[in-house]
Amino acid sequence: MTADPAVGVRELDVRDLEPPEPLQQALAALAALKPGEQLRMLHHREPFPLYAILRERGFTYRTTQLADDNYEVLIWP
Repeated sequence: MTADPAVGVRELDVRDLEPPEPLQQALAALAALKPGEQLRMLHHREPFPLYAILRERGFTYRTTQLADDNYEVLIWP
């Protein structure tokens, strides 16, 4: 899935980071979202630890494996 162009999208590329930095950066970016914004995160693996946190905090997400074997995670409140 790609982001809706009518909605503000913040981009976060954590593909080159080692744990726990991707999770920490994702949580910081989510805390900074403004009303109506989404977060599009690119990761080199599926971020399973993030999913439970997102559900606990009331976020919705959609994960897509990309052709280059990276993952796109689109997150919104």
